[in-house]
Amino acid sequence: MQWSSEEAAYLQKAGLETVVLERRHVLGGAAVSEEIIPGFRFSRASYLLSLLRPHIYKDLQLQKHGLKVYMRDPHAFTPMLEEGVGGRPPRSLLLGSDSEKNMQEIGKFSEKDARAYPVFQSHLEKIARAISPLLDAPPVDVAAINEGSLRRRVAALKTLRPLLQCGLQLGKNLPDFYQLLTAPAMKVLNCWFESEPLKATLATDAVIGAMVSPRSPGSGYVLLHHVMGELEKERGAWGYVEGGMGGVSDSIASSARAHGASIFTEKEVTQVLVNQDGCATGIVLKDGFEIHSKVVLSNATPHVTFGQLTPQSTLTPDFLKAVSQIDYTSPVTKINVAVDRLPNFLAAPNRSDSLPGPHHQCSIHINCESVDVLEKAYQECKHGRPSTRPMVEVCIPSVLDPTLAPSGCHVISIFSQFTPYWLEGGRAWTENDKEKYADSVFNWIECYAPGFRSTIVGKEVLAPPDLERIFGLTGGNIFHGAMSLDQLYLARPLPSVSSYRSPVKGLYLCGSGCHPGGGVMGAAGCNAALMILADLKRG
Repeated sequence: MQWSSEEAAYLQKAGLETVVLERRHVLGGAAVSEEIIPGFRFSRASYLLSLLRPHIYKDLQLQKHGLKVYMRDPHAFTPMLEEGVGGRPPRSLLLGSDSEKNMQEIGKFSEKDARAYPVFQSHLEKIARAISPLLDAPPVDVAAINEGSLRRRVAALKTLRPLLQCGLQLGKNLPDFYQLLTAPAMKVLNCWFESEPLKATLATDAVIGAMVSPRSPGSGYVLLHHVMGELEKERGAWGYVEGGMGGVSDSIASSARAHGASIFTEKEVTQVLVNQDGCATGIVLKDGFEIHSKVVLSNATPHVTFGQLTPQSTLTPDFLKAVSQIDYTSPVTKINVAVDRLPNFLAAPNRSDSLPGPHHQCSIHINCESVDVLEKAYQECKHGRPSTRPMVEVCIPSVLDPTLAPSGCHVISIFSQFTPYWLEGGRAWTENDKEKYADSVFNWIECYAPGFRSTIVGKEVLAPPDLERIFGLTGGNIFHGAMSLDQLYLARPLPSVSSYRSPVKGLYLCGSGCHPGGGVMGAAGCNAALMILADLKRG
């Protein structure tokens, strides 16, 4: 029994009968498409695809089951808030797959950085390739190696293979990888670049979704985490899913159903059943209906799984205390906006109201002139105040995908930070607070693209508590837990449960709160499914 579909597909393929239960009316957790404004279909939470592991795409035949992705090239656009010189528009930075064009764009700010950028990209890609085996395998099973039976110890030794493979591939790059794991992103970026717009643009990858600043130790790893992805065999590429991110969930569900899995929506699980021997035997739905099974997989966060669904008497006080200390801090407010025409940026004026430019398909970085702007936004949030000049990423998927909005209109995903879960003084968000914050975000976009506010047809503002309430993201954290060094690999979500097994026999974790972490779609589920099959085989 599962709460998500990719594990169901793998287990069903292996001959196990599986049932998937979704709390909401739409399948997919945070990867859903919903028409929240009439005529406009949004990727309501998750909004870009990259970190779907290639072998899962192939194993589950997702293209056959309807998954279509629009590749973005160029992929990043950073307009400057400045006066143009000699009648020219303000400067901007446009980055894509064309190395020569990238050098021309970066050269507007620094010729030295233009030469360094392709070397930097190659360096990160080399490290990402080296650690890729760690994403597709469970962490080293330390508990089994130290305390398991001889049979289990021998089996656990196999979990060392990806780690050794990673070390061998890193070779002389091992110190650089260690620096990425532990250093602030700015220490890394300052070693390579001098121009603020380039450093700020790259730094957004280091902090997006994370309650850290580019100057926080460990933020360098998140910079690497966002170049690990792959689409159409292109490493680091990101794309828009046709029909919205729900297209990913629907294709995985279709694959699972094709192998015989049963999938139900609007079936909220309220409890994991545990027998007197401490083994999971099924679940209880909100309406009291019980479903019995040999194995239960939870795609919920560790906080929800162990703190709310598992009987507390079956878990030790020390374990529950450790679960309560997992960091779910989130700085994210997601704003979904319907507009009746494309935004017109001063730095890249529209040729017409209806024809998009190359920059419109990008992640558009607002308020990224310098790292100091990002740092100030972070510091305000630390004190319980939404950033007065927030870091804003604007994506317009309807530029490439015509299925999302009426002709001439567009859907816009605004991923913004930094905003606290609790406002100053421990106060909860009100509708007025959300309106005030959205107005601030819109005003900043207006500075870069005058007339933007007049194009708005409708909007939805999702502050961290809304992301938690609607999508089950504890603390509003999009990664199911902070991607900090103390919550990665052997320690994700905790050292005692990093192998997807839980203290309750037969209850497994398979969500982003497990290794390899948030955003790496399907990897934890696939790894958990393989772990279950191995455990069942051993009996």
